[in-house]
Amino acid sequence: MAEATPEGSGGSPWVSAPPRDGSLLIRGGIGGVSFQFEELLAGAAALDALVRQLQSVEVEADAVRRALFPYQPDSYTSGSNAISAVGEAGREVGRVRSQLQRIGDDVRASHREYEYAEARNALLLRMGLHGSEYGAAPEPFALPGVRGIAEGWVAMAPRNLAVLLGLPWPLAAVASALAGPTDIRRLVRDASEAPGLVFLKPRPVSIIGRETFTADVDLSPAGLLRRAGAVGEQGGRIEVIEVDGGSRPAWVVIIPGTQQGALPEGTNPFDPAGIAEALGYDSASTAQAIRDALRQAGAEAGDQLVAVGYSQGGIHAMNLSKDPAVLAEYDLKFVLTAGSPVGGISPAPGIRSLHLEHEQDWVPGADGLANPDTRDRVTVTLTNPLAVPPPQDFGLGPGHRLENYADGAALVSASRDNTLQDSTAALAAVVGTGGAATLTRFSLRREGPPAPRAKPPATPPGPQRSPGAPSDRGREGSSPRGTPR
Repeated sequence: MAEATPEGSGGSPWVSAPPRDGSLLIRGGIGGVSFQFEELLAGAAALDALVRQLQSVEVEADAVRRALFPYQPDSYTSGSNAISAVGEAGREVGRVRSQLQRIGDDVRASHREYEYAEARNALLLRMGLHGSEYGAAPEPFALPGVRGIAEGWVAMAPRNLAVLLGLPWPLAAVASALAGPTDIRRLVRDASEAPGLVFLKPRPVSIIGRETFTADVDLSPAGLLRRAGAVGEQGGRIEVIEVDGGSRPAWVVIIPGTQQGALPEGTNPFDPAGIAEALGYDSASTAQAIRDALRQAGAEAGDQLVAVGYSQGGIHAMNLSKDPAVLAEYDLKFVLTAGSPVGGISPAPGIRSLHLEHEQDWVPGADGLANPDTRDRVTVTLTNPLAVPPPQDFGLGPGHRLENYADGAALVSASRDNTLQDSTAALAAVVGTGGAATLTRFSLRREGPPAPRAKPPATPPGPQRSPGAPSDRGREGSSPRGTPR
């Protein structure tokens, strides 16, 4: 926990935001506000137990003091001194108990104020009210990055739509607050039902080939992200790495970002339609293929697992952390993502995760939700300046480049921040630091898109006869009745 109140100062403990570590902004983990409050509330509960014990000591001390009264005449001076000493000891215990009780009450009051502030800020953001006048700006005159703008735009979509429909702004804000944040999952599923967008619906994904080889592997966060780039150079592939997990076997699955071209249209699981499957359908088809790949690579039930993904791959990786079928078969320990919109995905309890974002990358904000601040979930926002590439190389923007995230991951590994050290140590505890490893690359293919329905043949022009009416022509080759041949 951040040292908000120095030891011995006499003040009550309170939480503080973790300091910036160079170009890294850190949220969550053991330095996060939520975990600090969890620690404080746990401490307050422990103080309550101690207060109850001290109350018992007070009662016992008073009982001893009273029990000494009959013996005071035997030796007035020593008896009086003993009674006074026991009474003063009881009063001192009472003073300590009172101080501990006050500290516990202060902690709970601080927690109530924090919860109120969080609820207030969430409501203001949902109504589209943010800025220094509402206490929501991180610092004076702070300008949001592209990532923050994208998140705010998506989150405020209901309000913006209400304004476009002609509602006055105050009513639109209230409607937005009542509607809640934008439900990306529902929007994607609804879109896939629209005419012409059926290709967004998930289709079975299967393994069509694999290759196994041995290589030296860098298992640091930066090394794992660079492997995602290497795997993404060939369309429709994932990589499974067998590592030395210490007491138990461990595996790493590497999932690339969005890919286009190279494969027949609609057959690459990581094409743009894969984003719809990840955001709207919990990666159902891709997750099944990943489970099949792990089995073929040799992973057995109960083995430890780490999932790594870049951009779209990060969404698939986080979806594994809540997939009942995956969690029933493997012990998923850690998820590493970079440039991925995963704020709306809640992993199963006990699964650690590290998310890298850049303030000038709009993609992580595309779901309209910030990553939760929890003990097991750390989000690092990179703020380093970026060079603007030429238009032909712009892509999704300079902030979304994988190499930029790999460089940021290297800074994370080198950081002396307690939160980052704790997170990277949790990853290293499963996969180690690197060395020779067995790698298997699997080629995945999605079932082709459904063939378009054939249009019914057009009815030829001309007069139509009613059903059952006699034909105006006789048998083939004959002439109509009464007509000379």
